[in-house]
Amino acid sequence: MTIPSITVVAGLSGSGKTNWIYQQIRDIKSVDKLIYFSPGTGNVIVDQTRIATDFPGIQVFGDGQEIEFFHQLPKADAVYVELGFYLELKSIVSGLDNLTYRAVAVLPPNTKNTEYNSWAEEIVYGAPAQTMTVENLWRVATTGQVIDENSLEEFWYEITHGAYGVVSRAKGIFDVNDGRSLYCNFVAGVPQTDFLELDLPRCLEGRPQRFSGIEVVGKNLDEPSLKQTLSDCCLSDSLIVQYQQQVKEILLAEQQG
Repeated sequence: MTIPSITVVAGLSGSGKTNWIYQQIRDIKSVDKLIYFSPGTGNVIVDQTRIATDFPGIQVFGDGQEIEFFHQLPKADAVYVELGFYLELKSIVSGLDNLTYRAVAVLPPNTKNTEYNSWAEEIVYGAPAQTMTVENLWRVATTGQVIDENSLEEFWYEITHGAYGVVSRAKGIFDVNDGRSLYCNFVAGVPQTDFLELDLPRCLEGRPQRFSGIEVVGKNLDEPSLKQTLSDCCLSDSLIVQYQQQVKEILLAEQQG
């Protein structure tokens, strides 16, 4: 039985754990079978979805798939396990005691004297995220919903500019009215980037049957207002059909032109 190369990655919120793993996977040239496992995310699988979309050959596992993950381990060449900041490091690591792995902590620059510093074999200094005491972790799956893109832009601006509390980290994947799937990412203290379109087919027939959802991390979050505003951004069945028909007509005209 082959022993896979296992890397367990942990660190503070927004420090760049997923991005570091993303870069490692992207740079791998000679590995046939890769696995990515991120426990503790429930049904809001933002990072798993992005990695599965950008690397179609990789096996991705989350909550409820632990047995299958351990079953597939011996068949893998390389394995990346990402531990969210909200997980208790000691208890999660104890569940990996039977595995031989490399422990990597991804931390903001100049971060010292954390549990990650003493746990990791290797420290990677990632994004200069603002460190703060996290009091709230708000997650909502929106699978099947379609959001007006202009409303999404306004909602995201409000999230990242303090309208719902002090936000240190926000990320999400949303299906918007022209059929695209957009990835949104915010880390306090790091310059914002434009929404990223995922490499997925446009959904132009009914409600999307793929993951969408949002995760917001911070303190003093006004969760009821977040929930209500997000609901207000979602489109009715009739508007979805109307937008989809418009997009299909535009795409057809472009093909014929």
